[in-house]
Amino acid sequence: MTYFVTGATGFVGKFLVKNLLKREGTIYVLVRKASLKKLEAIYPWWGLDAKQKRIVPIVGDLAKPSLGIAAADITKLKSKIKHLFHLAAIYDMSADAASQAVANIDGTRHTVELAHAVKAGIFHHTSSIAAAGLYDGTFREDMFEEAEELDHPYFRTKHDSEAIVRNECKLPWRVYRPGMVVGHSQTGEIDKIDGPYYFFKLIQKMRETLPQWMPTIGIEGGKINVVPVDYVVDAMDHIAHKKGLDGGCFHLTDPEPMRIGEILNLFAKAAHAPQMTMRVNAKMFSFLPSYVVQGLMSVGPVRKARNQILQDLGIPKDVFSFISYPTKFDNRETVKALKGTTISVPKLDTYAWRLWDYWERHLDPDLFIDRTLRGKVEGKVVVVTGGTSGIGEATAIKMAEAGAKVVIVARDPEKAKETLAKIKATGGNAKFYSCDLAELDSCDKLVASILKDYGTCHYLVNNAGRSIRRGIANSYERFHDFERTMQLNYFGSLRLIMGFLPSMTKQHAGQIINISSIGVLTQAPRFSAYVASKAALDAFAGCAASEFHDDNISFTTINMPLVRTPMIAPTKMYNSVPTLSPEQAADLVVEAIVYKPVRIATRLGIAGAILHAVSPKLTQIILNTAFKMFPDSASAQGKKGEVAKDVEMTPEAMAFAQITQGVHW
Repeated sequence: MTYFVTGATGFVGKFLVKNLLKREGTIYVLVRKASLKKLEAIYPWWGLDAKQKRIVPIVGDLAKPSLGIAAADITKLKSKIKHLFHLAAIYDMSADAASQAVANIDGTRHTVELAHAVKAGIFHHTSSIAAAGLYDGTFREDMFEEAEELDHPYFRTKHDSEAIVRNECKLPWRVYRPGMVVGHSQTGEIDKIDGPYYFFKLIQKMRETLPQWMPTIGIEGGKINVVPVDYVVDAMDHIAHKKGLDGGCFHLTDPEPMRIGEILNLFAKAAHAPQMTMRVNAKMFSFLPSYVVQGLMSVGPVRKARNQILQDLGIPKDVFSFISYPTKFDNRETVKALKGTTISVPKLDTYAWRLWDYWERHLDPDLFIDRTLRGKVEGKVVVVTGGTSGIGEATAIKMAEAGAKVVIVARDPEKAKETLAKIKATGGNAKFYSCDLAELDSCDKLVASILKDYGTCHYLVNNAGRSIRRGIANSYERFHDFERTMQLNYFGSLRLIMGFLPSMTKQHAGQIINISSIGVLTQAPRFSAYVASKAALDAFAGCAASEFHDDNISFTTINMPLVRTPMIAPTKMYNSVPTLSPEQAADLVVEAIVYKPVRIATRLGIAGAILHAVSPKLTQIILNTAFKMFPDSASAQGKKGEVAKDVEMTPEAMAFAQITQGVHW
């Protein structure tokens, strides 16, 4: 038996060829010259070595008459091909109309021309259920002209390509209409994101955000026909070799399709994500005229918001046009042809976990993000304030190791020498600028110097800060504590941001990273001056992020938990509570640069913010308990010379500190 296959390097084609290799005979495969190496790379997957002779590549091109195959090859193939399988096509609803027309329509016509030229035995055309368009009702295997609503280019080109086979092919032919093809039911293997896979990123984000037991709201949707690739090729292989089926069309579909909401819940279960326990029927919104929806989507802000959400989730906008899919597919001819075999559609719930696992391990778009810090900052100017100790120093070292042009800002040049020596030892590039960030004139001079020397700033890490741990009752005569904390933590940082924003706007790129505190989210007592100053900076960043979004300038707030730095050294009780190391804190800065999130916070910090919003009085009771449990230090109480006599933490206080790790009591 001799075969000719187009699309052999594609997803379905690759599996079909693997099936055909179980039979005797030679398999000729169409391949573009540029894809010969891709074909050779598949040989081991097929169980073949480089010297194999079962697979014979024929160089050609779908876009050319008779596939652009050389006359000598056509002569070689004439009267030899018993089965010609045409699978090459674009199976992608998000592809542009012109590309689909060339591949699906022209490609099919040129393949039929080749089939005539080589006098093939049977022409096997892989169509799609998309050929039915959006037919409202049950579409039988003997139906074709009845297709409805073929406006979408994918539906139109699949329908028109099948028409070419039906009307122009003078050889015996068979047509196969697979449903929405997903990965292998035994291995999960698939080569691209399509169909239900478009929603996997949404499910993953739900898993990362919400506990698995939390119920969520979703869409019920229409019934979608999902079939695994192994069923499709097994059915095609069997039907293609069975006698008496010429001129037939076969729906390779699931006789018991599931609704979109049910399918997504199966994948949510496989991902250990929350279930959509309340699913809304999308037809509820059908009362809205299409022109109203289109008008709403044409509004600039609405369109931008929609596009940004879909971009973040990797969902093509056209996908939502088919939420209320109206077509059911009768497959009785296929069932009859497969009678007596073990070939049947497996239940999705038996292999959904394999599809999810394969996607998360091999196709998750996050896997292809450049997660290296070097990929983001190499050759870029990174300004780090408070860069001679603690978080700032650890951050500066990491940036320099990644190839950034690091600008270290601090007051003391002597301290800077040690940091610069560490960076030099790693082969990094850094320069120190002395600046008192509590003085606005000094901030302005710093910005001017950096812009003069470097021309711009790509990343500004506002790390320098002052923390005061003192109850308000002990601060009545210390209003200056609030003034100086606000001056450094808020106005100093703000002055730098305002200074660098014009250059960032001009270069249409930049990121401001503000080192804030978990205290802003939990509103921890004894830190009213510190938390207020950081909260002001957080609020500014939130407002500014909206204003500069179109300028490609990002603002990231890191609500940092307690970090073991020189700033907390005077408070002896911190020797007994959990803290991050400066290096761990610097890793959060790295995360901010790589992923550019709006906020980075611990689960405890987020929980604290939620508790304040949901039950503020209960939160105040809990915080008041902590306030009583952790007294002011001797110095905060104004007892000079008695620092060493700070009250030791009680076992209860230590236990409470362990439970609320990272909160600055």
